[in-house]
Amino acid sequence: MRKKINLNDKIFIAGGKGMVGSAIIRGLKKHGYGNIKNGGQILAPSSTELNLLDSQAVKEWFKKNKPSVTILAAGKVGGIIANSSLPTDFILNNLKIQNNVMEYSWLYGVKRLLFLGSSCIYPKNSQQPIIEEYLLKGELEKTNEWYAIAKIAGIKLSQALRQQHNFDSISLMPTNLYGPNDNYHPINSHVIASFIKKFKDAAKANSSSVTCWGTGKPLREFLHVDDLASAAIFCLENWDPDSIDSPRDSEGNILNYLNVGTGKDISIKNLAELIAKLTKYKGLINWDLSKPDGTPRKLLNVERIKKLGWEPTINLKEGIERTLSEMDQKI
Repeated sequence: MRKKINLNDKIFIAGGKGMVGSAIIRGLKKHGYGNIKNGGQILAPSSTELNLLDSQAVKEWFKKNKPSVTILAAGKVGGIIANSSLPTDFILNNLKIQNNVMEYSWLYGVKRLLFLGSSCIYPKNSQQPIIEEYLLKGELEKTNEWYAIAKIAGIKLSQALRQQHNFDSISLMPTNLYGPNDNYHPINSHVIASFIKKFKDAAKANSSSVTCWGTGKPLREFLHVDDLASAAIFCLENWDPDSIDSPRDSEGNILNYLNVGTGKDISIKNLAELIAKLTKYKGLINWDLSKPDGTPRKLLNVERIKKLGWEPTINLKEGIERTLSEMDQKI
């Protein structure tokens, strides 16, 4: 089968300095993309080089650089505290970034665009595992609804551009991510990064106890960011939603977005214990029951992307060990 992108493509990674964007760049280079000998190029301007919130700046950048492929991995992200305390930032900034990058990709002749969403788009009380059709079938989790609404708008804009203008835009909905270049901020980080920092610091200080939020009972699925990168590249190369062989929803309609995950989950309590062990923390783990748990369970059904031919290769323990090793190498 002929691939949908080529080694001589000029590929724009919006958000190329972040955890997801940098992983995709690593993956692209391993596959031979971005090599000037093949006529290829990878464009990953920093936020100081290109402010994605500035519509005019994005327009001028596309006009000048003329990428042939866009990967939209940029956005404002964070954990429960950040989402709860900065709702305007989360909805407005993400909408601006998405609209600017997607509109000018379409207007300036990009042949293929990949939008990366998030599993938080799905209703809080979705039946498990979550299939793509559950989108907009119920109320969102309140602790991250601002981010989720922005991501849903991105999926729908991608779908609308394909439907109205035949623009080749696809979307992937990854589960919870972790890995190199994650954000280890004590307040704004996601759960694995938060636990790694918490337990590494506690082990170094020889602390007698560590306190984690909630009950530890919620179940979560985690995907190493290098696996997401491989899924992104695989789908850019191979997935044509209009093809008769591509996944359809339960009513036979074209699916413009697919879940990406491992299909396996773990309790937050067991995750904490695993990270404590891997960081050599030997103290107690206390649970602050006054803090929210968030969604009780969030497990993606990934059968459709598997049928396309992609599967993850990095298990959770191995992925966390690799992440810790990479952190130690930078110290």
